[in-house]
Amino acid sequence: MSYTRFSIARQTDGDNSHVEMKLAADDEEGGEIGRPEHLHANMPPPWRRGKNRCFLVIAAVLLLLIGFLIGYLSYGGRMQKASRCLDGSGKCEITPTTSYLVDDDETEEEEVPGPPVLYWPELRTVLSDKLSARRLEDNLRQRANKYSFEAGQSEDESIASYIHDQFTSFLLDEVWNDEHYIKLQVKGSSNNKVSILENGEEEELESPDAYVAYSKSGSVVGKPVHVNYGLKADFQKLQKQGVSLNETIIIFRAGKITLAEKVANAEEAGAVGALMYLDPSDYKMTDALAPFGHAHLGTGDPFTPGFPSFNHTQFPPVESSGLPRIAVQTISSKAVGKLFRRMDGENCLLEWNSGVLGCKVMLSSTSNMTVKLSVNNVMVDRKILNIFGAIKGFEEPDRYVVIGAQRDSWGPGAAKAGVGTAILLELAYVISDMVKHDGYKPRRSIIFASWSAGEYGAVGATEWLEGYSATLHAKAFTYINLDAAVLGFNDVKISASPLLYTLLERTMKGVKDPTKDSGSLYDRVGSDWVKTVVPLGLDNAAFPFLAYSGIPVVSFGFCNKEEEYSFLGTTEDTVENLKRTDKLYALMRAAAEVAGQIALRLTHDHELFLDFERYGEELLAFQEKFLPYYRDVKALGLTLNWLFFARGDFQRATDALRRDIANSDRENRVIRRALNDRIMKVEYDFLSPYLSPKDTPFRHIFFGKGSHTLQSLLENLQLLRTSRDSVNVNMLKEQLALVTWTIKGAANALVGDIWDTDNEF
Repeated sequence: MSYTRFSIARQTDGDNSHVEMKLAADDEEGGEIGRPEHLHANMPPPWRRGKNRCFLVIAAVLLLLIGFLIGYLSYGGRMQKASRCLDGSGKCEITPTTSYLVDDDETEEEEVPGPPVLYWPELRTVLSDKLSARRLEDNLRQRANKYSFEAGQSEDESIASYIHDQFTSFLLDEVWNDEHYIKLQVKGSSNNKVSILENGEEEELESPDAYVAYSKSGSVVGKPVHVNYGLKADFQKLQKQGVSLNETIIIFRAGKITLAEKVANAEEAGAVGALMYLDPSDYKMTDALAPFGHAHLGTGDPFTPGFPSFNHTQFPPVESSGLPRIAVQTISSKAVGKLFRRMDGENCLLEWNSGVLGCKVMLSSTSNMTVKLSVNNVMVDRKILNIFGAIKGFEEPDRYVVIGAQRDSWGPGAAKAGVGTAILLELAYVISDMVKHDGYKPRRSIIFASWSAGEYGAVGATEWLEGYSATLHAKAFTYINLDAAVLGFNDVKISASPLLYTLLERTMKGVKDPTKDSGSLYDRVGSDWVKTVVPLGLDNAAFPFLAYSGIPVVSFGFCNKEEEYSFLGTTEDTVENLKRTDKLYALMRAAAEVAGQIALRLTHDHELFLDFERYGEELLAFQEKFLPYYRDVKALGLTLNWLFFARGDFQRATDALRRDIANSDRENRVIRRALNDRIMKVEYDFLSPYLSPKDTPFRHIFFGKGSHTLQSLLENLQLLRTSRDSVNVNMLKEQLALVTWTIKGAANALVGDIWDTDNEF
């Protein structure tokens, strides 16, 4: 090795400062010209240097092998523990609840011992172990010995304050109230009255304590006609027999569809009034009971349709088109029996299977008897409170599951509101405790909501959706409804968005059947359970979430299919009557476990557990229903091809998204969030964008209300066979266009970026 010396400092005072600099690395074999003798003498011989290198290489290889074996054995042990299967399907869950991702600009910190990572099977077990039937019983007891929890009144506000305090004591991350100022119709100073007029004399039939909100006020008189359940088919059957329904007062029994839908059918048929009763064949032990109800064909405050009922809102002078223009009241089956005995016309049809003796359809042509209905309801302004608590997500706090339950009730409301509220409080307590003490770190947030004015048509929930629609449709990706979760013992009642079918099925496989010593809820419902799914009605608080806001929903509970819960919506909906249900608290616990598992799974996994491919099957099912009318449509100069092509585009879009998920980097947060955003928007994209939310609030083409829906299109196509002249061709064209482009838009949104979409079919 050669060196040179040179001065790097100016020699001003005789001091020769210098430094040695290495100029070149010479060949290790030596022998170069100019190599100093003393350096060459200190170098080891070449054969010794080669031997040393060989030993170093062997040692390095051995160390690498040992390190690899240690790492492999350690990793294999961890994965064996993590890969326990969720069920017998062979699909194993290995996703940890804590994030293993670190941003590129984050520095690695010293590892601090903490709670163990919870994998899904462990998380599910912790939830099941913590749920308590005793606490559920204590929560339900809040309804005992109370007469009413009417919205905006003292008892409603009292229980709202209690729920707020409970959420606070559970140490939820956020607890808050949301105020709404709404118009409600309540009973006047005196009870409404039903009378019989005959030969110039008036005889009071009944003056019940119950009333129907949003009925037309005043007195009406008409001949009574019984129309079974008040279904459209029931009205059509009588009209085909030549029975005139103009200026009549319609009598129908409760059940099958909502009271508001029955009233709308009666009004469409030309009636001036409507009476509803609880038939003894459907509702046992209710002879003297008249239920409460509302007649608004919609949800929310009907005097601010499409607008939130905040105090500072300047409301336009409009009202919901779903408000009835006829008088409506409920009466007891005992009073209906008296009325039937005074009617001298035809007997009820045998297939109606009425439980009231002497059931009559109408009066004879010679009878001069009429019925008088007097409604004294009045409008009032009320302030209502929705109560919220939140557990914030650790990765995506701005994405959340909402779990909600109605709080108010006209009577004690044990089954209607008490069960759901009890389950809501239990889930808030248990999940918060899991986060605080068991190491669960949800990726996304969970919001617990207690609604007021649910009895008037999900007013509290709808006003919240209207008030925050711009935020909620982009951030809330599931609503879990807890209302009326236990109405019986023998059967399971499910209403849900198709996006949640797969998750619900997986959940039922993991929850024990509370009515048996062995087996799961899935064993009870069977593999064809999807065929038994009940369409969401206007009386379900989940309906506006799905049909108005485009948020996937699930409503799960227990019932008796052959027998309705007798006291729902009456003054006898007490805790004591509800406790007659066998294994009540075990059923409540099972319903809580189903809701809890769904919420945890949706906030636990990397990929949102929403089955976006399921809607492809739903569209295909409708296409098969449309296909028989292909030639009928073609005869009008129209075609169903574009609709079928749009369905095909949606199917290809779901296939593309599934490929993108399979080929994506699961550990990249940005990519994962973008994919999840595409998944969570599927439901929203089935809201027709061509309709005004104010004029047509329920824009969902599968579950909405109006001519834009797939069901309405199908009914119009069916008319081409049964009553071709009644089909409005221009309306049919509009229906086809609206449905086609809504589906095409959903397909484009599912594909992702704008450069990946086009308007070609």
